[in-house]
Amino acid sequence: MSRIGFIALLIASAAALPAGSFSETGASRTTQVDGGKVHYTEWGAGENALLFVHGWSCDETFWAAQAPALGAKFHVITIDLPGHGQSDKPQVPYTMDLYARAIDTILADAKVKAATLVGHSNGTPVIRQFYRKFPEKTRALVIVEGGLRPFGDKAMMEKFVARLKAPNYEENTGKLIDNMTSPIQNVALRERIKTAMMRTPQYVAASEFDSTLDDALWKPDKINVPVLMILAKQPAWSAEYEQFVRGIVPDLDYEVWENVSHFLMMEQPERFNAALVAFLEKRKPVWQGDSEK
Repeated sequence: MSRIGFIALLIASAAALPAGSFSETGASRTTQVDGGKVHYTEWGAGENALLFVHGWSCDETFWAAQAPALGAKFHVITIDLPGHGQSDKPQVPYTMDLYARAIDTILADAKVKAATLVGHSNGTPVIRQFYRKFPEKTRALVIVEGGLRPFGDKAMMEKFVARLKAPNYEENTGKLIDNMTSPIQNVALRERIKTAMMRTPQYVAASEFDSTLDDALWKPDKINVPVLMILAKQPAWSAEYEQFVRGIVPDLDYEVWENVSHFLMMEQPERFNAALVAFLEKRKPVWQGDSEK
């Protein structure tokens, strides 16, 4: 199939598939990480994969408009990080190291040697930590509405985490989600996002953000694999921020989209899928390694 034909297929598939569901062609699987069950879904097979990592308090269904469509061409894996979705939710610290180990375990279970990792929002420090620990298993990174530095100083972040630990967690978190989704015109999509995020236990949500207070997560060490960054236009993604990113990512495709929300891949799936495929096709030798799917 030609690239133009495949992108046309992606657009049709993304439009037809409702957010929050997967096609029947995905295989639901589980493996064990630190004694707990971690769930993932897999399309296709091969020693290289495209692995999607959801953001804070989300789950694998946030990639419902990407995984089945892209699975027609690529070996695709979506993960429910520990504490989320269909994975176990033990009372443990939910750290970026735990998440990185979970990804590594899933790759081994799926017989994948290396992957291109796509991280949304707080999935960004997850995939960055995986790259730090397993650079030889990282083909490329795709960062979707996520930062490579904290959004505020430590005092501000500690105040934010305290709100997540408060007795009125549901009220605080509900308002936060409403604020993030307010630009989305599709009311049903806003409700699906909020319902899914509110299902994540408070202790998981608070612990994950607590772990991001670790300064070591934000050290400006180089990322020496190709990176695609897709962001929604907002003040945080300033010209100064772009220069900061370019200083630590030598091989960078940087896109800022207007008139989209934090959940841009759900809002404009056909555009997102086409941008991701274009990036992968441009980096084909890097993403595929020595063999194709």
